[in-house]
Amino acid sequence: MKRLIALLATLGLLLTARADVTTYKIDPVHSSVGFTLRHLVSKFSSSFTKVTGTVSFDEAAPEKSSVEATIEIASVNTANEKRNAHIQSADFFDAAKFPNASFKSKAWKKTGANTFDVTGDLTIKDITKEVVLKATLVGTGPGMGGAVLTGWDVSAAIKKSDFGLAGPAMLSTVLGDDVALSISVEAGYKKG
Repeated sequence: MKRLIALLATLGLLLTARADVTTYKIDPVHSSVGFTLRHLVSKFSSSFTKVTGTVSFDEAAPEKSSVEATIEIASVNTANEKRNAHIQSADFFDAAKFPNASFKSKAWKKTGANTFDVTGDLTIKDITKEVVLKATLVGTGPGMGGAVLTGWDVSAAIKKSDFGLAGPAMLSTVLGDDVALSISVEAGYKKG
């Protein structure tokens, strides 16, 4: 009988712990992936506007959290159609062959009251590299239609050359290799 009670107690703890993880669906309308890099003697910023995926967050045990996201390369918005097309071309992302980039977390580490280091695999053009995202939980609260929302500000640094994005040799002196990512995520789920 003691073994049965211990088993039920353990099962209850596991179910309680599992219930603490809340999975939010990324809202592509209110989320974006911005990037900044050097252009000649200044900095150039742009963004990808179609991001989908999920954020599974356990506030009590952040190490149980996870995130998976997909970025549609054709959603690049540089405020210039010709530049958009060039970025999508084989010179850079080759969107016809590699239409998406993706990120899948492997580990979460709490670094402050609402900050986390999220380590995971970033894949661009079928090249996968481990990166660390610096994530800040902006907040969680009610949304429209009974939804519960969570918002995140995320930053990271990557090198274009690590992902085959260096571009033509003639641009190597014009464009920097270091890219700063600035990601805004709003995600939600419906209660019940």
